[in-house]
Amino acid sequence: MKLYLKATVLILIVYASAGCVQRWQIASSPRSAPESSPVEPSAYPLGETLDSEDTENQLCLEETPPASYKSQTERGASKQPSAPVRQSKDTQQILDVALEFCQTSQDYWGQGDFENAIDALDQAYSLILSADTNESPKLIQQKEDIRFMICKRMLEIYASRYIVAAGNHDAIPMVMNRHIEKEIKLFQGPERKFFVRSYKRSGRYRSEIIKALEEAGLPKELSWLPLIESGFKVKALSRARALGLWQFIPSTGYKFGLKRDQWIDERMDVTKSTQAAIAYLKELHNIFGDWTTVLAGYNCGEAKVLRVIRDQNINYLDNFWDLFEKLPWETARYVPRFLAALFIINDPEKYGFDLNDLDPPQSYEKVTVSKHMRLKDIANTLGISHETLEELNPELRYKVTPPDTYELKVPKGKGALLIASLDEIPTWTPPERIYAYHRVRPGETLGLLAARYKTSVRAIADANHIKRRNYIRVGQRLKIPLRGKQQRYTSGKRVIASGKSKPTLYRVKRGDSLWLLARRYNTHIKEIMRLNNLKTTRLHIGQQLVISRGTSAAQAGVSTKMYRVKPGDSPYEIARSHNMTLKRFLRINDLTPRSKIYPGQVLAVEVR
Repeated sequence: MKLYLKATVLILIVYASAGCVQRWQIASSPRSAPESSPVEPSAYPLGETLDSEDTENQLCLEETPPASYKSQTERGASKQPSAPVRQSKDTQQILDVALEFCQTSQDYWGQGDFENAIDALDQAYSLILSADTNESPKLIQQKEDIRFMICKRMLEIYASRYIVAAGNHDAIPMVMNRHIEKEIKLFQGPERKFFVRSYKRSGRYRSEIIKALEEAGLPKELSWLPLIESGFKVKALSRARALGLWQFIPSTGYKFGLKRDQWIDERMDVTKSTQAAIAYLKELHNIFGDWTTVLAGYNCGEAKVLRVIRDQNINYLDNFWDLFEKLPWETARYVPRFLAALFIINDPEKYGFDLNDLDPPQSYEKVTVSKHMRLKDIANTLGISHETLEELNPELRYKVTPPDTYELKVPKGKGALLIASLDEIPTWTPPERIYAYHRVRPGETLGLLAARYKTSVRAIADANHIKRRNYIRVGQRLKIPLRGKQQRYTSGKRVIASGKSKPTLYRVKRGDSLWLLARRYNTHIKEIMRLNNLKTTRLHIGQQLVISRGTSAAQAGVSTKMYRVKPGDSPYEIARSHNMTLKRFLRINDLTPRSKIYPGQVLAVEVR
């Protein structure tokens, strides 16, 4: 802050403090003070009889006071209410007048009259200091709301006076202190690789970000903010679930127009997330005024910073370094870390860096598509690598285009080819989730079931609404989601399916399940259900099924039967008694060397 600004702020603080002390002294003095004494008009308790001259002096402005206030002052003490009611009524009038001063200050600010705008806020602040709420929750809340409004308005006035009105938006203060020096040393030492790699990646996106910042009238130095936020990684995910180049959490992203659904998360879209970040930074700048406090608000949210400001002794003249020690450590460190990065980038040789190597900027054009397509299929059609297409469209969560309209980014010069080839690219159909059903046996856990069915504990728990994942009971019937790999692609009337082979007729035996049959014949549950027109996965003994063997079935020519485990059996003994290797026995039963078997359990063994 410049010297003259510091002097102005100091004068205002002294003036406001002196005025408050004087008002409190006068408010507590006897009512019979001589008329010649220099009594501030606002020291009179509202509701007492005042002559017209005193009333005008009390308002200190040319604005007309509220009608309710004027009529009360003119009526005098003709009909005096009881003391508590009168006190509450007087306090309410004081708060109403303070609110009127706030509105008057806003009007002066809009006209560019900053001095009168500040004076009006000082009057409002003096009034609420003299308001006795008498422990009334309603009045206490009103008083606090007005105090908070005054704090926020004063920040806005000083911000517009010294930044916006002067057109000096590049006012990120490049101060040097021990906190910034500490962050510079970290970048020079243990975080050097992170800094250099992040700087290198910035070449892909920074030209687009600078252009957007200049159009918005914001400092171009803010284009280095993603270096601190995400290291210029578009898929960076923090512990707080903040995602993307600008690290938006879902709620803040939604507030600033970033779409998030089953197929797209626009927090990873460089263009859209940059526009959202600019909108957020503008909003914060309107609240705080100085960019260091804005950056603190960007990191932890404006509510936390405003709460710290509100708890200061001087409510509306704080800057970031006044708040530094009272902010959360991660937020307090965030600003010096950003300033340290700016110092290094502005003079890399001074700090021992060679920052000449930058990735080339992205060059692309947009093509509007409106059907499900895999990026791999599109890339093959365009004759480019699918990694290139994925890098241009990181917001696609599953590397497929959504079913509705979507603007796909492709390398420059490939747009016309894509438009001409859209009908030839197969439409992608999402795989349907397949479920198996399992009756819990003694000793089984969700972890064992997840390993057996090649799924996850979380998937089983979610499918069965299990909140305590370490708790299942014997006899409980669980629905097990299976990871299906079969996907269908259609292009016109052509259907491409995986795993075709000559079908086999099979009669269902006790202990069979679709899952075991699919494993045995190296096929998929969905394929068995499709061939046999099954609506559910339930089977019955004697049922005949048409099963298509997988092309890589190693067990061709080898049949199996079901074996019921007896007391004392072990996987090794069962495998040896049926002339099988232990590995083969474990594989066809989806067991592991650590799996336990139990008497009565039905397992598959080979018949030679």
